[in-house]
Amino acid sequence: MALVNIHFLNLQNNYLFADIAKKVNAFKVMHPKADIISLGIGDVTQPLCPAVIEAMHRASDEMASVQGFHGYGPEQGYDFLRKAILKNDFLPRGVHLDVDEIFINDGAKSDTGNFQELLHWDNFIGVTDPIYPVYIDSNVMIGRCGTFEDGRWSRVVYMPCNAENNFVPEIPKGRHMDVIYLCYPNNPTGTVITKDELRKWVNYALKNDALILYDAAYQAYIQDDDIPHSIYEIRGARKCAIEFRSYSKTAGFTGIRCGYTVVPKDVSVADFEGERFPLNQLWLRRQCTKFNGTSYISQRAAEAIYTPEGKQQVKATIDYYMQNAHLMLKTLRSLGYEVYGGEHAPYIWMKTPGNTGSWKFFEELLYGANVVCTPGVGFGPSGEGYVRFTAFGTHEQTEEALRRIEYWTKQTF
Repeated sequence: MALVNIHFLNLQNNYLFADIAKKVNAFKVMHPKADIISLGIGDVTQPLCPAVIEAMHRASDEMASVQGFHGYGPEQGYDFLRKAILKNDFLPRGVHLDVDEIFINDGAKSDTGNFQELLHWDNFIGVTDPIYPVYIDSNVMIGRCGTFEDGRWSRVVYMPCNAENNFVPEIPKGRHMDVIYLCYPNNPTGTVITKDELRKWVNYALKNDALILYDAAYQAYIQDDDIPHSIYEIRGARKCAIEFRSYSKTAGFTGIRCGYTVVPKDVSVADFEGERFPLNQLWLRRQCTKFNGTSYISQRAAEAIYTPEGKQQVKATIDYYMQNAHLMLKTLRSLGYEVYGGEHAPYIWMKTPGNTGSWKFFEELLYGANVVCTPGVGFGPSGEGYVRFTAFGTHEQTEEALRRIEYWTKQTF
């Protein structure tokens, strides 16, 4: 008899964005003529930039010839892209890495979910709250999170991030953490972390032999050079941190699928006897066994964003989305809402008026203005009483959504 992995049965029945889709579809059935604008799911709307398209065309033409055809590629990625990453993403910020510390993937979501496979199931994890759901769910799948009660997992250390603490997570006193998830610029709150605050986490990890899993998928949206783009800008981080990056929101690769993970050779974990094992070698072994590599065409496309033309074009797309974010901040604040983020990230985190529950406000906005947001409680207990908006719509969609929200707000409150 084949037995189920019982830990999968501990997952909550519904995924946040699946729940949103169900509610929106139900609304459409009842209101088939309604024109719904979604500012909820963080998918991009602008087309791939010309440099990327040209690179994909060239790569496709290569694949059409015997001489240029590429079959299985290296599981860790082609050197042409890994070298471009080192030269453009890290060296300008004073970070020195080796090529074989870079692992190309099919997007940050896969690796942030899969990396926990290398770690013992008895490790205690710590998460900022609210948090991207994949971090928790992937740990639930291996049995690391305990039991779920009152919106929390018993073996997870939650570190609230809210307006009261300026969205800066505090290192909990009296609670040990073996693995710490940090995401900056943050999804969902859109807030950032300073070098001084990030240094506190690196120092904690070094002192307590903990591992930091650092999601920097939105670093390209940072507008201030003093804000760290990489955790490796902090001295000592090479010994305690793994970093995940993605081209999905940087260059519109949500449908192309490409990103990368940095696993320094200095980072190691121990067994119960105290013997150390480099995570770089363990991750290489895992990838060679369970991953056939990112497509050649996708990697050539990613390489193109590092050309002078590609950099300029990608920046123009990021500026496009940030214009939306700035307009959203300005409009929502003028209506009296408390809003955060949106300055160094494409996300707006808004406090619901009158302590309205996140899902209740979601439904009121959907039915009252035909605009979709994301309920904050879906990202964790501290997200209750907030909703998330994304700046990834077109200018026209964003402006129309804000016009509707303004009219609805003045009619309702």
